[in-house]
Amino acid sequence: MRTIRTALSAFVRVLLDTIAAILGSYYSRKYAETARRLGLSLVEPSTQRGFIVIQIDGLSYVHLTTAMTQGRLPYLQRMLQRDGCALHPWHSGIPCTTPAAQAGIMYGNNDDIPAYRWYDKASGESVVCSHPGAIHALQDRISDRQRGILVGGSSYMNMFDGDATLSLFTLGAMNRKRFFESVRGLGFFLLFILNPFRTLKMLILSLWEYVTDRVQYFTAVVKQRPARPGKGSFAFLRVVSNVILREIQTFAVMVDIYRGVPAIYTTYLGYDALAHQYGPLSTPALRSLDAVDARIRQIDSFRRFMAPRPYDLFILSDHGMTPSVPFKKTYGQTLGEVVRDLIGDSVRLSEVLEEDRDSVLQAMYLGNELDAIEANVRPPLAYIPRAIREMVMERVRMGEALGDGAVDSDHTDLVVRSSGSLSHIYFGAHPEQMDLSQVMTRYPTLVDDLVSYNGIWLVVGRQNGQVTIISREGAVSVGEDITVEGVNPLDLLPDAGLAAEQIRRLALFPTSGDLILFGYYDPQRDLVCCFEEQWGSHGGIGGAQETAFMLMEKQVDWTLEGVSQATEIYDLFISRYR
Repeated sequence: MRTIRTALSAFVRVLLDTIAAILGSYYSRKYAETARRLGLSLVEPSTQRGFIVIQIDGLSYVHLTTAMTQGRLPYLQRMLQRDGCALHPWHSGIPCTTPAAQAGIMYGNNDDIPAYRWYDKASGESVVCSHPGAIHALQDRISDRQRGILVGGSSYMNMFDGDATLSLFTLGAMNRKRFFESVRGLGFFLLFILNPFRTLKMLILSLWEYVTDRVQYFTAVVKQRPARPGKGSFAFLRVVSNVILREIQTFAVMVDIYRGVPAIYTTYLGYDALAHQYGPLSTPALRSLDAVDARIRQIDSFRRFMAPRPYDLFILSDHGMTPSVPFKKTYGQTLGEVVRDLIGDSVRLSEVLEEDRDSVLQAMYLGNELDAIEANVRPPLAYIPRAIREMVMERVRMGEALGDGAVDSDHTDLVVRSSGSLSHIYFGAHPEQMDLSQVMTRYPTLVDDLVSYNGIWLVVGRQNGQVTIISREGAVSVGEDITVEGVNPLDLLPDAGLAAEQIRRLALFPTSGDLILFGYYDPQRDLVCCFEEQWGSHGGIGGAQETAFMLMEKQVDWTLEGVSQATEIYDLFISRYR
């Protein structure tokens, strides 16, 4: 019996080696021809290790492990069990948003990025991190100190480019350098879209994704579930995000692996968009992880067999997400309307509530690159990108969805900018950032009224470098020391001291609000109150939103236990690869 098992085992090994050799020869010719047609040179074979980062946007450590216990993400489970990879939680810092996290990871600097959207009193401009101009300005500022981790590498579907040589669907490179504007980028598009098998696969997946979305939506309606998308355009944008862009970025990463590019960073955004709409542990959000898992398997298998250099593979998230209930749905008014009413009915309010921002952002990526393709091909071929671009833009009112630009400070008394369960409140009558005493002098009852409002947990203000965090039960003053009056509201969190220090850092940013509000947090129900129309929220504090994850291979001996900011992840990459 043992002889039979040994012979069978040997036969299987030979069979697998033969299949690997055949596939290796096929893919070697395939990607060599792809690189040649694109005019992309192959990097000289090297023993120096490169790295590949695959980011799953918005997936917390807790929700990742929960998904695994439900049998999802089978390839990641295999990497942990078979390959000896390690899975670590890490604290992404406050605010737990993609711009703050990616700025920290890629450049080691996320100073004065106080949210996903905020207001700059000095310039009178709203800053929205889905605007290319805003991200260009941020990237120029944060890259002043040191270079990004992607020097000589590639960036796909990211907010910042990390000083990458090649970028695709990356907001920090948009309008500044468009991938498809070049001959190489145009060739990439044609090679991808004109492959009949790949195109057929994408069409089938797109149809399946659209039907899935409609079924999930109508199921939610029939069962009267409150968590569901409110816009008809969401289904179309979901196809763009979860199929079209996902397939393009996966193909691009594999081309780069074959070329031996030293650093590659790509982000899969589908989970985050669905978790906002349905909740982080909803069936639609968790199902999207299986598709990402399959692409990770595809990339990792290609790396193992085809890479001309050794690569370390990292799978991580930029932040987590906490289940949430929308403030407006619960209380019948937006936060801005509540603050306006507390001050007085004559107050002129500027407030923008943004829905489907991740999906709109991805449509913006696609529309921008399609515009470049259309400008660089001749009729009748130009009809294809033009028709797709017009269809994308027809379903998304870009101006309304992406923000409001300048605020007329002469005619605006109150500016409210919310990101998840975090909101910055600015008083337009005062041209500079106001101290807490100035706010209380001008609006004597406002702070007490806000603290007493059911949907609001914390009100934060500053005074001479000291930050005060106020709740119904008590207050915390954070300066050189931490002092508590009454009950410390931050005791609801795993590390009250860390939360206090990070709120102080946030409050002292030059562009933070005159007051900063955090929606209520219920640790028993693991629920926050979100100031946007979302059923899964991040940006504030409470729950899993601050806890990201990183999966790394056994040859990487990083310890993430003490990491409290995304900037510390940058230091780890620089020490190992530069």
